[in-house]
Amino acid sequence: MNDMLKELFERYPSLAACEADILAAEEQMMAAYKSGGKIMVCGNGGSCADSEHIVGELMKGFLLMRHMDKETERKFRDALGDEADEFVEQLQGGIPAISLPSQSAVLSAFVNDVDPKLMYAQLVYGYARKGDLLIAISTSGNSKNVVAAAKVAKAMGIATMALTGAKDSQLSALCDTTVRVPETETFKVQEMHLPVYHYLCASVEKRIFG
Repeated sequence: MNDMLKELFERYPSLAACEADILAAEEQMMAAYKSGGKIMVCGNGGSCADSEHIVGELMKGFLLMRHMDKETERKFRDALGDEADEFVEQLQGGIPAISLPSQSAVLSAFVNDVDPKLMYAQLVYGYARKGDLLIAISTSGNSKNVVAAAKVAKAMGIATMALTGAKDSQLSALCDTTVRVPETETFKVQEMHLPVYHYLCASVEKRIFG
């Protein structure tokens, strides 16, 4: 067990029951990065906010600075000359990720013109490419629009990972990996999701940029 995971379980002992699924989710995120894929995240309400939070931790430095590698630095200096310093010194390595709820224009258009249940499904259908990963967040595991997105991801042949509460659900039956935190009340499930995805983002960051 790595030090980060050990600390997670020391702070939140009940999450130890999810160890195997947390590790599986971590490997899915690593696989997406290594294959050149991206991570798409979706959810509603608090889980919508969690989608944005996860992408924020992935797309810039979280616990590490993620300095530009030498090869990329050379490209910037070749292209920008003396102007490169600002970019080389401040830009941080990203783990490609998209929060689907942030796509407000296309989501509102699709909800208005077509079908609210398929709002995230439409985006997965448009974005999905080989090597991608969908992270589907739902405290119940049965949110209709999130389940629909996972169904499209499965049809498109991309990996799926869910964050849910303790109960069996449509997402747990559908997704490749489901981290079912040991709570059932909505706000308590959300409280347990945060340390799980903080661990995932921090551990993946360390493995890639550490």
